[in-house]
Amino acid sequence: MRICVFGAGAIGGHLAGRLARGGAEVSVIARGSYLAAIREKGLTVEAPDGRFHSRPGATDDPSELGPQDAVVVTVKGQGLPGVAEAIAPLLGPQTSVAFVMNGIPWWYFDRHGGALDGRPLPALDPGGAVRRVIGVERTIGGVVYSACTVTEPGVVHVAAPGNRVILGEPDGRISERAQALSAALEAGGMKSPVVPDIRREVWLKLVANLTSGPLCLLSRQGMQQTLADPALREAARAGMEEGLAIARGLGLAVEMDVAKRVEASAKVAHKPSILQDMEAGKPLEMEAMLVQPLALARLTGVETPVLDLLVALARKAAEATGQYVPAG
Repeated sequence: MRICVFGAGAIGGHLAGRLARGGAEVSVIARGSYLAAIREKGLTVEAPDGRFHSRPGATDDPSELGPQDAVVVTVKGQGLPGVAEAIAPLLGPQTSVAFVMNGIPWWYFDRHGGALDGRPLPALDPGGAVRRVIGVERTIGGVVYSACTVTEPGVVHVAAPGNRVILGEPDGRISERAQALSAALEAGGMKSPVVPDIRREVWLKLVANLTSGPLCLLSRQGMQQTLADPALREAARAGMEEGLAIARGLGLAVEMDVAKRVEASAKVAHKPSILQDMEAGKPLEMEAMLVQPLALARLTGVETPVLDLLVALARKAAEATGQYVPAG
């Protein structure tokens, strides 16, 4: 199976390494020092289940690769316009595109059913470029759980076991193409269930990101250190309850033991990706992960006072360092 991973940061590098380990014909779209390192030394993943090395094809020019069986997009939300601009050479008639990204996906209301079916989210797909070039018909949704960090270009360290990529079609079908990508990931040691309601999985992860991201961004510390403070642990609990309320307001039957989730997070020393990006001086992934969920809260009439405060403060912190990029 020919699979291109578009974006070779921590998540993209981890998935590319897994796919190569499982026997897929893997390539990556990368740039800068990451591209140079992968070309020169290959890609190394250091994980709890082993250290494995691969040499995927690496380029910043998709036209060098040609059509793929599948493309896995792992860029941050603000990178989607660049994906839309460059991805066309990778797309054959049957190529599927899995968006394995944090936050609300650009396709969220497509094939959703109900009153909001087909509602576009222009802040997540400025100018409709992704919809126009890739389209909903190619799209597979993805949710990834992988606490990983690029320790140097071409080397990804995975902090904990239990890594998985959850896949699902926007219309809820259990499709052959999603199962094929799942099998390729599983062959490399990455659990990858295919589910009938990927939006539920989006929210099960997002309710945690909505709180851990802003709290750690503001504290400048990882989750374990941040949540050691009882007041911040209570803020995390309250914020997660509000996130669940937004999901329910959108019609999803989402249940979670919030207290247990917060206690589990308090034992994890890992820094959320948004804090890693701030420390690296990169633009922050604000829109899909923090801003749009609150826009959906307003759409459904759900009150979110704790999240409103956390996200507003996180946005101000990002503006102060010049790392907030407004949508569009």
